Amino acid sequence: MRAIQPLRGAALLALSALLFSCMGVLIREASITVNNETVVFFRNLVGVLFFLPLVLVRGFAPFRTQRLRTHLARTGYGLAAMYCFFYAIAHLPLADAMLFTYSAPVFTPVLAWLWLKESLTRRMLALSLLGLAGVVLVAKPSDALFSWLSLVGLAASLLAASAFVSIRQMSDTEPAFRMVFYFALFSTLFSALPLSWAWQPLSPSQLWLLLGAGLLAALAQISMSRAYSMAPPGLIGPVAYLAIVFAGLIAWVLWQETPDTSSMIGAGLIFASSLLSVLGKTPVTPAKTKKRLMR
Repeated sequence: MRAIQPLRGAALLALSALLFSCMGVLIREASITVNNETVVFFRNLVGVLFFLPLVLVRGFAPFRTQRLRTHLARTGYGLAAMYCFFYAIAHLPLADAMLFTYSAPVFTPVLAWLWLKESLTRRMLALSLLGLAGVVLVAKPSDALFSWLSLVGLAASLLAASAFVSIRQMSDTEPAFRMVFYFALFSTLFSALPLSWAWQPLSPSQLWLLLGAGLLAALAQISMSRAYSMAPPGLIGPVAYLAIVFAGLIAWVLWQETPDTSSMIGAGLIFASSLLSVLGKTPVTPAKTKKRLMR
């Protein structure tokens, strides 16, 4: 039986949100002069290199798995979500793309209920929607949100939520580092294909930005994978909304982008949904799981 540790899971998910926000800063700087295909490739490649010392010291034994197909599916969800997000950013106003980027926690508890039979309560859904309302106030979407291009953003959110649930699904046998390793490995192989027509030479400054972004992404993935192994996605999912609060704080410090009143209210709603999600009652283990444990 996997012990549910919502507070530790929420803390790790908050750390992951902070690391992803810092990664976004480096991606933003790199994307000014580096194309998306190269950015995605290096983001994943550094994740593989991150584990190279462990491979050299202990060999491939820590990475042996009986669930290669599940790792491949998780990679498919995550990489497809990544490309959809990039497409949305390129073709929608940034505020609209941000809304889709941070709306995955709304779908996560529903998918966890459908796939894993984990608890789904009105409280979970209400807190997820409360956090999303905060994101709307911060992002301030435009009328373009209702165009057909928004289907790409919606697909990205659903795919990201599917990736989160697949992490939870594998966490009974797969440690966080192994899940991140296979995600980085498969994503690097798949994202290398577009480089055949999109490769560009990199300057030292561009390379350092991409390497830094890749390192932060690897650390964020490990924190996120560990978080979802400790608690159901539906329980701690709203904590992921903190990424947009961290992003706003970073923008304020680095670029003097002062938040307005609606952004402050939105940040308050996000904090409230995150805090209430982990202070409530721990969900009961599904009946099927209980019966299995009693045998």
